[in-house]
Amino acid sequence: MSDLCESDVSRRALLGAAGALFAWTFMPKFAYAAGGRDSRFVCIVLRGALDGLSAVAPVGDPDYAALREGIALSKSGEGAALPLDGFFALHPAMPNLARLYKANQATVIHATATGYRERSHFDGQDVLESGQPGPGRVESGWMNRLLLTLPQGEAIARNGALGVGPVPPLIVRGGAPVTGWAPAILPRAKEDLAQRVMDLYAARDPSLADNLSRGLATERMANAVAMNGQQKPGGINGMRRIAEGAARLVGADDGPRIAALAFDGWDTHANEGGATGRLAQLLGGLDESLLAFETGMKERWKDTVIMVVTEFGRTARVNGTIGTDHGTGTVAFLVGGGVRGGRVIADWPGLKAAHLLDGRDLRPTTDLRSVTKGVLTDLFGVSAQSLAETIFPDSAGVTPMKNLVV
Repeated sequence: MSDLCESDVSRRALLGAAGALFAWTFMPKFAYAAGGRDSRFVCIVLRGALDGLSAVAPVGDPDYAALREGIALSKSGEGAALPLDGFFALHPAMPNLARLYKANQATVIHATATGYRERSHFDGQDVLESGQPGPGRVESGWMNRLLLTLPQGEAIARNGALGVGPVPPLIVRGGAPVTGWAPAILPRAKEDLAQRVMDLYAARDPSLADNLSRGLATERMANAVAMNGQQKPGGINGMRRIAEGAARLVGADDGPRIAALAFDGWDTHANEGGATGRLAQLLGGLDESLLAFETGMKERWKDTVIMVVTEFGRTARVNGTIGTDHGTGTVAFLVGGGVRGGRVIADWPGLKAAHLLDGRDLRPTTDLRSVTKGVLTDLFGVSAQSLAETIFPDSAGVTPMKNLVV
């Protein structure tokens, strides 16, 4: 490849040409799961702010239907919501999640939010993924600091963590290196290009050549899943495709035990829809991704916890374009064979005007950090001190929620 010199190929372009991979270095030796169980933990971030009042509708609240005029879910008839506990009902686009809930493998946490109380996507996502008490402190993500905190052990030590997305998600950035995979984001190069570039860097940059080699192995493992190539990886159907590859990686005996995914597009300002429409399509894609994890994880599913989170919720009232604006309280999901499920956990604040935050939003009554702390305590035995000082700094007053994991 005499016409290709080192200055012609940036590190970003190099990794993109080789299958759209982030060939970050692998994890050093860190920990194993609490109690000796070989646990898997996946965090799915829904960027854009999920409407929790539509994803899990409080159909038993007498003020719900009036606030949601035009998009309210019904308890009966065509497109009826899927009943959970008599008060809350799941959006009809999520039958797989409803099945897992009935099988005690899914828990809903409603009226939850981070400690952030403004309504900027940028700042809200920074707080959610950094784990910091406020925006502007985004040097690392809380999942990366989790890896640095875990005691030295074996399973995670060999295989590290996985970050999925076209750019490294903030939630996994930091001092602990992780492996990243961005499936089919860029056009695939000719088959021999990756090897030719790797040969070039073997002589000029051995470290990058080694990372690229590891990344190519990750790509081959992920693409061994039956992917028909017709789905758009960043779109609704692409959620399942991405989940299939991630599940194969995380579920492998020699794969990473911890992973983070980010799905974009949840900003439903206009034409949100009710039982059908834009949000229904998004929720359907998320539901299919959960099924892909359940199927792809195989025997590892029993020790898996998937946490689905978003930066904040949306307004209780519908706006003039049949959508919802940026809000506060929302919903989070815990899904997997390792979840103590079949529950909706909610200190419900009510939807009367006097009970809404700032007269417009679902008032959050559960700190999302409490949920995350509870999962990390049960799944990995993380100490209260590490949770309060390192993983979620300045959060000593936020106690871990108990009994979230089987």
